[in-house]
Amino acid sequence: MPTRPHVIDQLISAKQIAARVEELAATISAHYADTDKLVVVGLLRGSFVFIADLVREIPLPVEVDFLEASSYGDSTESSREVRILKDLRAGIEGRDVLVVEDIVDTGFTLKHVMGLLQARNPRRLASCALLDKPSRREADVSATWIGFTIPDEFVVGYGIDFAQRNRNLPYIGKVRFTEEG
Repeated sequence: MPTRPHVIDQLISAKQIAARVEELAATISAHYADTDKLVVVGLLRGSFVFIADLVREIPLPVEVDFLEASSYGDSTESSREVRILKDLRAGIEGRDVLVVEDIVDTGFTLKHVMGLLQARNPRRLASCALLDKPSRREADVSATWIGFTIPDEFVVGYGIDFAQRNRNLPYIGKVRFTEEG
């Protein structure tokens, strides 16, 4: 599928991301230090690179599961309708759960997912987002831990895509649309 012509300007370097992932992992590990197993729930697809790096830095017993929610499709704007495309494989009742999100934008996806999982009665439920765009927030929600607060820019890289492209960039870049020609 062709995308609009664009260039990508680096916003957050791979080095900055790696350092922040280590800091987040240390904070999360301290918070869950008494757990017998932490269930880390990655929100697909954008969080897969972040979750892989994050869990490798958490020195606790970890179980990884995924939930796929969509509110964007191939658009650059949220539809505000959250659809669950893939649910968890195992139950989380009485368990320590950390939801890992790539970016909190309008907040509709995180709010929907946190409500859905809270209804399943976990022991503790928290969230970690790599990126936060508070200027775009429409839902009353915030992540427990945030990697970086960013301006209202459309971003890609480090697992985050634009029409299923640019996930493989090792950094976070802002998309700048150009004219064809």
